[in-house]
Amino acid sequence: MNDLGVGVLGTGWVSGEHIRAFKANPHTEVRAILSRDKARAAAQAEEHKLASCRAYDHLEDLLDDPAVRIVSICTPHHLHVPQGIAAAKAGKHLLLEKPVALDLAGLRALQAAVGAARVKTLVSFVLRWNPLFETIRALLADAIVGQLFYAEVDYLHGIGPWYRQYSWNVKKEMSGSSLLTAGCHAVDGLRWFVPKRAVEVFAYSNFSARNPLQYEYEPNSVTLVKFEDGTLGKVASSIECVMPYVFNIVLLGDQGTIRNNQVFSKRWVGQRGWATIPTILPDSGDVTHHPFGDEVNHFVDCILNDRESHASLEDAAKTHEICFASEISAREKRPVSLPL
Repeated sequence: MNDLGVGVLGTGWVSGEHIRAFKANPHTEVRAILSRDKARAAAQAEEHKLASCRAYDHLEDLLDDPAVRIVSICTPHHLHVPQGIAAAKAGKHLLLEKPVALDLAGLRALQAAVGAARVKTLVSFVLRWNPLFETIRALLADAIVGQLFYAEVDYLHGIGPWYRQYSWNVKKEMSGSSLLTAGCHAVDGLRWFVPKRAVEVFAYSNFSARNPLQYEYEPNSVTLVKFEDGTLGKVASSIECVMPYVFNIVLLGDQGTIRNNQVFSKRWVGQRGWATIPTILPDSGDVTHHPFGDEVNHFVDCILNDRESHASLEDAAKTHEICFASEISAREKRPVSLPL
């Protein structure tokens, strides 16, 4: 049918995955690509064999295109708020890469624009569709480990010159913090596994002694989160670590424990060691590893059936508030109450 035209903002690494996902969905067609360099946008369209796609170098022109009904924002982080507001005002549904904003004022302005326009939104916390995430949610729903009282989700990924976004990722004004630029996936994972309201945050952050990658902001942080039912959460985020990529999940319940794809439960009588579930893990920082196809299919279904996504901007705002509170806490050396 291809009745939903898509405009993709940006021609970087992740935009290619958005294009592939929309191209595979029977209801969507990529009809516009935006880049500061129009030739780059045209080259991206040619690379993906997009026969009906126009290249743009001005956002206003793309938003004026009546063939575009969905805008997919894959640009550097600091552009997400102004581009998202403009797209919402133009009546376009929004798929936004994370982080959606680098400060609370920007987040609130974006929420206001989306609320006024009444468009559908999805924030690309794509790991919600990772098979391990889906398996863990099913285990929690079946109370295999009982009621959670402690959860930790860690993002450990050295982002240096070998990584495509490194050149701008080191800049404070473009990336914000270790949590905002990358570790927010772990914060969102924590919220996804602990479905209670976060009420307080305390955090520390630091540079390594020599800061060899020249980050303008502390690339390492530890964030503690208290939830309304007393559950405790912890997120460690490091984007200058020297190690293979690690996305660590530990969930302690009163009937057992989940440790990544391993489970131990009192309910499984006679269990004497960890049970390992063979599934796809969130164990790579390569965007081609992430389930963008499932994410896009979910978003398109929300649009066609007029329902809100569990990963909408309103939900994602709660993840971002924890990230902002972590920055405030580390800077001011105090606990920060939520909501902000």
